[in-house]
Amino acid sequence: MKKIVLTGGGTAGHVMPNIALLKYLDDFEVHYIGSLQGIEKDILSAYPNVTYHGIHTGKLRRYLSGQNIKDFFNVIKGSYESTRLLKQIRPDIIFSKGGYVAVPVANGAKKCHIPLITHESDMTLGLANKIIAKVACLVLTTFPETAALIENGKGKYSGPPIRPDLFDGDRQRGLDFLGFNGDKPVLLVTGGSTGSTRINEAVYAAVSRLCERFDVVHLCGGKKMIKLENPPENYRQYPFVSKEISDVFACTDYVLTRGGSNAICELAALKKPMLIVPLEKASRGDQVLNAKSFVKRGMAIMLGEEAMTPETILEKLDELVQKKDSLVEAMAAQNFQNGVEFIYNEIVAELKRRGIE
Repeated sequence: MKKIVLTGGGTAGHVMPNIALLKYLDDFEVHYIGSLQGIEKDILSAYPNVTYHGIHTGKLRRYLSGQNIKDFFNVIKGSYESTRLLKQIRPDIIFSKGGYVAVPVANGAKKCHIPLITHESDMTLGLANKIIAKVACLVLTTFPETAALIENGKGKYSGPPIRPDLFDGDRQRGLDFLGFNGDKPVLLVTGGSTGSTRINEAVYAAVSRLCERFDVVHLCGGKKMIKLENPPENYRQYPFVSKEISDVFACTDYVLTRGGSNAICELAALKKPMLIVPLEKASRGDQVLNAKSFVKRGMAIMLGEEAMTPETILEKLDELVQKKDSLVEAMAAQNFQNGVEFIYNEIVAELKRRGIE
């Protein structure tokens, strides 16, 4: 049986596309290399057909921090651990979704001469994928503009890796799970898998006014969730929803979200009108570029993080409601291709090039 190693982590956006790929890997022995205690370990615990291996990892920062020294040595240690694991597993190929977790694995792949394919979700390569791209035989991208920027002809447009199970959601199951009767439109607020303090604070301040117009479900992030005293009856908050997320999406009418590529591509594939508040100062600007691309194509509206207040959120949500039909039409016209199947076909093609059927 062919063997594949999947890797990627740091946020759910680096893990869920790998989960989507599992549907196509029935004829593979699947291993996952991730961090010792990261979100990827928690998510993969629900998949007994995947063998999980934890390594030391270090976050790659673009700013000065004392933690950089410790993390530098963690990356070196993780590279040795990855090399040892890869020699033991002897995979035929590695697929990386990027993130700092994947850098030590890429270093191990180079030492062991194992082909590696990586995928970049954002408009520009993140620091981790810039490093991984030097090792990779192929760099797949969510945005066609990005593929053209990859050096040595390695870039190839695959589209976003959308999880097929997201389309299996049921509106009534979602309403029942949330305890809503469906009389009001449902507004989903999400700051990504780790949550957003800025969005949370603005929503907390506006929650009473939001609930006058919407039934609100708020995914706050585990460490950023504050239990409100006497919240409106039609307000629900969770740190994160996993099992029921497809049903929650199915009953959602509008979304307030950060600008992570995986999240907004999934929402666009589901044709959910969204107000994007991209992360600005604490990022390399990728979320801003993602959001601007969506706005340019008429698929979303955008609110700058610095301009975000309870009042501006309410104003922009009014605009979102007014533009709903045109936004849905634009998303439908994009005809997102099946990025997961494309990725799988590229994995198979690479193995065939190397004489592995």
